[in-house]
Amino acid sequence: MAKHNSDTTTRSDQLKEDLRHLSETVEELVNATSKDASGEMHDLRERAERRLKDTRARLEARGERIYEDTRETLSHQADCCDRYVHDNPWTSIGIGAAAGVVVGMLLGRR
Repeated sequence: MAKHNSDTTTRSDQLKEDLRHLSETVEELVNATSKDASGEMHDLRERAERRLKDTRARLEARGERIYEDTRETLSHQADCCDRYVHDNPWTSIGIGAAAGVVVGMLLGRR
């Protein structure tokens, strides 16, 4: 499970970095062509600026949706866990004790 989270975090960080580089490159291109007076270059620059703004807005919206969905899922899972512990206190104590013994044994071996 930890490896999966690490891989996901690594991929997410790499995607963020790639998008940041792409955004910077498009901004540099737009700034570099700002002095070109031709109508076609002006139109291309405006389209690039619009697309960059639209892409940023979509990515921000998607990030917010993912954050909200994750928060709701975790909240639901925490509520389920809390209900289980309240409904089955002795089973929960047994599971906690068993986990404590296993962790203690693993730490004692070092």
